[in-house]
Amino acid sequence: MKRRAPDAGPGTLRFPAAYGDQGVDVERRQERSPLRHRTRYLFDRTLARSTATLLGWLALCCLAVVVPVSTLLVWTDPDAPHSLSGRLTQVWRTSAETLRLSVATGAPLRMLLSVLLGLIALLCVSTVVGVVTTGLGDRLAELRRGRSRVVERGHTVVLGWSDQVFTVVEELIAARAAGDRQVITVLADRDPAAMERALTAALGVTDGVRLECRTGVPSDPDTLRLVSLGAARAVVVLPAEGPDGDLRVVRILLALRTVLGARGGPRVVAAVHDEHHVPAARLAVGPRGTVLGTDQSTARLLVQCARNPGMSSVLRDLLDFSGAEFHVVDVPQATGLSFGEVALRLETSSAVGLLRADGRPLLTPPPGTVLEAGDRLVTVAYDDGPPPLSAHRAPVDPTAVARTRPRPEHPYRLLLLGWNRRAPLIVDILCRTARPNSTLDLVTGLAAPGIPSRADASSLRLTPHPGDPSAPETLTGLDLSAYDCVLALGADQQAETAPERADDRTLLAMLTLRSWEEETSRVLPVVAEMRDHRSRTLAPLGPAGDVVVAGELTALLMAQIVHTTELAAVFEEIFAVRGGALALRSAAHYVRPGREASFATVVAAGIRNDEYAIGYRPHVPRPPRAHGTVHLSPGKSERRVWNAEDEILVLTPGHTEPAPTDLARLHLPAMRPGPGAPAEPQPPDAPPTTPGADISP
Repeated sequence: MKRRAPDAGPGTLRFPAAYGDQGVDVERRQERSPLRHRTRYLFDRTLARSTATLLGWLALCCLAVVVPVSTLLVWTDPDAPHSLSGRLTQVWRTSAETLRLSVATGAPLRMLLSVLLGLIALLCVSTVVGVVTTGLGDRLAELRRGRSRVVERGHTVVLGWSDQVFTVVEELIAARAAGDRQVITVLADRDPAAMERALTAALGVTDGVRLECRTGVPSDPDTLRLVSLGAARAVVVLPAEGPDGDLRVVRILLALRTVLGARGGPRVVAAVHDEHHVPAARLAVGPRGTVLGTDQSTARLLVQCARNPGMSSVLRDLLDFSGAEFHVVDVPQATGLSFGEVALRLETSSAVGLLRADGRPLLTPPPGTVLEAGDRLVTVAYDDGPPPLSAHRAPVDPTAVARTRPRPEHPYRLLLLGWNRRAPLIVDILCRTARPNSTLDLVTGLAAPGIPSRADASSLRLTPHPGDPSAPETLTGLDLSAYDCVLALGADQQAETAPERADDRTLLAMLTLRSWEEETSRVLPVVAEMRDHRSRTLAPLGPAGDVVVAGELTALLMAQIVHTTELAAVFEEIFAVRGGALALRSAAHYVRPGREASFATVVAAGIRNDEYAIGYRPHVPRPPRAHGTVHLSPGKSERRVWNAEDEILVLTPGHTEPAPTDLARLHLPAMRPGPGAPAEPQPPDAPPTTPGADISP
């Protein structure tokens, strides 16, 4: 009788009973493994038992190699002893020297104790090496994680990571005086090596500048202590992306208050997207900080570019550190002189306003305003030093001054492509400042975009058009020649979307508009909003095209305020209170076309209307870059023949906008200045506000 095969386990091949013993043999053959696999399995199981087993195997492997090789060396040595005991002793000495053991000989007990002593010494040395290696490995891993403390003084701390980090860091480096050493610390919840690589690739390596990147949540007070905030010169809090990005910024500002205290410490410059969160952020930052609104600044810049083509490049030239920019300077010899007199006696700089002794800005003052002791001049110049004041005013040719004529305000027609969170702000600004009978056509791709209620009572007529704003058939179906300007808005960047991907649809719309220009041989002013600064070089711009990078103006303002704190009040007056005081106007408004005159003549012609010229853009038929180059703060004695196509950059009296919300008047008890603390300067007729400048350009 045949013996019955045992039941096969799971995963074993089974065959019908008709196969008999042949099926059992096949089953056994399937269970067998190669010898090398069984040996490897046994070795792995042995190593996994304990550390002692691992050490035993290590000793066994060493002996299995050292002893045979030592024996071979002794037996092949012609000077080796001839006796067997002598050769064995020599093998022992060679093996012991190789393993760094003792070489004592004699009785077996003595040799055993020698081996034990050598093993103990080897274990101690290995332990020390292991501890040192582990410590160094942990330290290197901590450095790679960016968790080490920054021990610096006078450094600038940048908290967060957004599109503006490249512009802010670049401008901070550009503002550094020649020969000065600068340390910029970036703290964000990202890999520090990746942050340093991105900044180095975008900005390059600059002598005297060191970037220190640290990782962690900027809203954690323990993490903030890593960057030595108390010893920093300034702290920059970048706007955060996402639906709750502004709330994260407010939380970071509260964490800064926890680390630095209610008052004192470095200057803090922060930015949020929504202007409704500006008052809350200002309450959180306290008297040491300045808060800017990126969406509001971008919306106003887009509207300014639509009305003044090329304004984007003008503001970049005016607010970066590569040329002329705003300065607050002391000119003691100007005390007692009128502002108009001083403006014409400054040869190498352009005066645009005053900073009173109490810190209150007074821009575009009447020419007869007398400078008092302690007043400081607000100028546009290439040098931040005190400007030389000439003994006499620059020569002015009265016969070249043009007669002031009221400019007729014609209605305009704009086309808005796309929709994002800044679109309602743009529509609201256009509704408040629209000329009568103006038209705004909307191609948003949305059924019912959130149009502000102010549009119902304004003189701006809104006309929605169905269709995809990036589809060629939608744009070619419109009468593009009837528009004075086209505004193309980029999509809001999502947290998981790369910045350049948010510009894809805008680039597609611009490509269609550029193709229409080439086919019709017409010029169409197009202002496009981009999320990524690298998209500017890819944009198919026409002769009147312009690109506005969202948040770039805010980043430039942040860098300027970090460098010169007094400019916070100046920028608030220019960009927030007046809402677009900079303008490009035809030179024919100031001087007679075709006449040769000095720039002082242009300045004098503008002073009559409380406007102060700070530069000009000459007309070039085919400029090397779009809209040509603006010459900022030229010499007053510079003479040229002025044409009607030339443009003068002026700072106008502007208009006052109402406060965005009553929340700006709130005070928290813990944020009121204590006894003896300096209060923020306020105009005599201004309502009470929270300490700290509020800039929403």
